[in-house]
Amino acid sequence: MPTPRSTPSWLADAVLYQIYPQSFADSDGDGVGDFAGITAHLDHLAWLGVTAVWLNPCFASPFRDAGYDVSDYLSVAPRYGTEDDLAELVEAARARGIRVLLDLVAGHTSDEHPWFIAARDDPADGRYIWADGRPPRFVPSPGRRPGSYLPNFFDSQPALNFGYARPDPDEPWRQPVDAEGPRANRAALREIMDHWLGLGLSGFRVDMAHSLVKDDPDLTETGKLWTELRTWLDGAHPQAALLAEWGDPAVSVPAGFHSDFFLQFGGPSDGLPLRSLWNNGTGTVASHWQPRQAYFDADGGGSAGPFVTAWQSVAAVIGDRGFITLPTANHDFSRLCCGPRTAEQLPPAFAFQLTWPTLPAIYYGDEIGMRYVPGLPDHEGSELEPGYNRAGSRTPMQWGGSPNAGFSTAPADRLYLPLDPDPDRPTVAAQRAERGSLLHLVRRLISLRRNTPELGSRGSVEVLHTGYPLVYVRGDRYLVVINPRRDAASLPLPRPGLAHAGLIEGTGVAVEGARILADGFSWAVFSL
Repeated sequence: MPTPRSTPSWLADAVLYQIYPQSFADSDGDGVGDFAGITAHLDHLAWLGVTAVWLNPCFASPFRDAGYDVSDYLSVAPRYGTEDDLAELVEAARARGIRVLLDLVAGHTSDEHPWFIAARDDPADGRYIWADGRPPRFVPSPGRRPGSYLPNFFDSQPALNFGYARPDPDEPWRQPVDAEGPRANRAALREIMDHWLGLGLSGFRVDMAHSLVKDDPDLTETGKLWTELRTWLDGAHPQAALLAEWGDPAVSVPAGFHSDFFLQFGGPSDGLPLRSLWNNGTGTVASHWQPRQAYFDADGGGSAGPFVTAWQSVAAVIGDRGFITLPTANHDFSRLCCGPRTAEQLPPAFAFQLTWPTLPAIYYGDEIGMRYVPGLPDHEGSELEPGYNRAGSRTPMQWGGSPNAGFSTAPADRLYLPLDPDPDRPTVAAQRAERGSLLHLVRRLISLRRNTPELGSRGSVEVLHTGYPLVYVRGDRYLVVINPRRDAASLPLPRPGLAHAGLIEGTGVAVEGARILADGFSWAVFSL
């Protein structure tokens, strides 16, 4: 029998919101978003119905990878403010019913971290992975220590040593997971978590959580590491949440995470569940992805089947031990509004996300339909390969019609990234003033989800059709119809008991006689 685990009481009903802090709101006019800027806009999140936010890394860093190169886990980056500013943000958020989670970069540090500065001169230091000579992928030592070190991504991000799952006599640098260095790093993770949770934070999204133990093909040793940390967390901070950037909830949740995201990578099909919904071949496109039409494409050439099948498989494994999180986008992946996808296509996408039995995660600005901005230069390591520049998903939040869209009073050439240059770019202010806007729709959908437990993360779902339209029943009481294509779609009623469905919210869908009729770009929620 698995060991019983506690689950934070607030998590099942959470509506998550991801904030890229340098692009959300700038309070001091230096062109970079900060803690005080976020605090000043918490009322927007509370009005929307958000209950938890997670911030991309805000620890001290040289920012060669936008903060995913940490130089001090126990200090905040000065460009975001002070620890007191963060504490004020956490307190102000909590007063509005919003919890704040940090992004924990667990697998590597910056090469400017004191641990690495010490290790590069001390051959006995085991915090990082060092080898004599220079094996493939290793980087020459920058210090007095001979040999080379293993980076995780960029050369400036040395991999922390959590050990190797399998020894290899030809690679003597492979230390076991219980060696002194791996033990020290596991202890450090507890210390870092304990520090920030003790200051009022509500948990962590863990960067690349699957990558800690090296050469771990079935991820058994990595799973044991997170099981150990979860056991500690349940005892020390039972209301704290651990969210994984793993992309395989069937593995990460049993290992100890409260939730894991469907991502553009990860799992047995390398991120296909998420990409089969949103990825339309523009924006961030990895060279190894096989072209395929997304279900939410206007041409209607996709299928919801890959997503539904993956969700059903994962849900059967994790049961009530945790949750799957479904994001609209993230800082590494194209926004919903990308390439040919237009504003009229976004309501069906949100209607699906906010009525499916996953935890919804809204990427900042998606609630107003901010678009992926193509053609930006590489900035703080944003370009992973030609055709995959993450900067387009990281542009400044568009608050209003004032200069710089209300993001900052700095000159335009000093902004962290350029604004979307489209003169018709959406803004929060304009959409707040228009009750028919996407922003108001997202707010209504969040409210409907909050007030209707059957539409939440724990309600049952019966999928009746995965083509166009997508049709499913929640809690045996609510019929949901989603048609994200341009053309109308119709379907014979797929089961008895649907003919007298009463519309609760939606547009362009009708149940008439023995058929469901759905206009192009339509959606609806009915009571049964």
